[in-house]
Amino acid sequence: MSAEERRESVIRAAMVEFADRGYNGTSTAAIARRVGVSQPYLFRLFENKRALFEAAVRRCIEELKETFLRAAEGKEGEEARQAMAAVYFELIRDKSWLLMQLQMYVSTAAAEAAGDHEVGEAVRALWTDLWDSVAAATGASPEEITEFFAYGMLINNLVAMGFPVEHRLWQGFGEEYVGCPAVPVSE
Repeated sequence: MSAEERRESVIRAAMVEFADRGYNGTSTAAIARRVGVSQPYLFRLFENKRALFEAAVRRCIEELKETFLRAAEGKEGEEARQAMAAVYFELIRDKSWLLMQLQMYVSTAAAEAAGDHEVGEAVRALWTDLWDSVAAATGASPEEITEFFAYGMLINNLVAMGFPVEHRLWQGFGEEYVGCPAVPVSE
């Protein structure tokens, strides 16, 4: 396996570990074990745990952005947003992927509260790029893009808490979510 392939494996393993245990609860030893490398090797690939977390966050947001943009390709406006909404449900079928997003928010807030603003700055820059990319791809107004992401955050929470699609809390979702059933996350 090349160094780049090994680095990719480490990022994937880190995403699963951080998703399950958060930044503070995840050890680099657990990540190294998951991918089958030594801790010293892990630190040759990434300067420290924070750099590895930032790489996992970057991968999570970049995958979301790429998936959204592929779904919107050749579409405009509401049609593009509907395509993005539909594909989002496919992404969050993966428990680790959904939980990585949620841990990203919690871990960033914790780092900020502890005075570590570098993680927050990096996450905010990635999120701003995601926001701007989705707005540009759909031609959405500021209100429409806000609504799109607000629905996404609500979906994250409902799915993470295990609300079945039949539950009344899903009733407020509009037509664009018809055919995008809330799916239980896989283990």
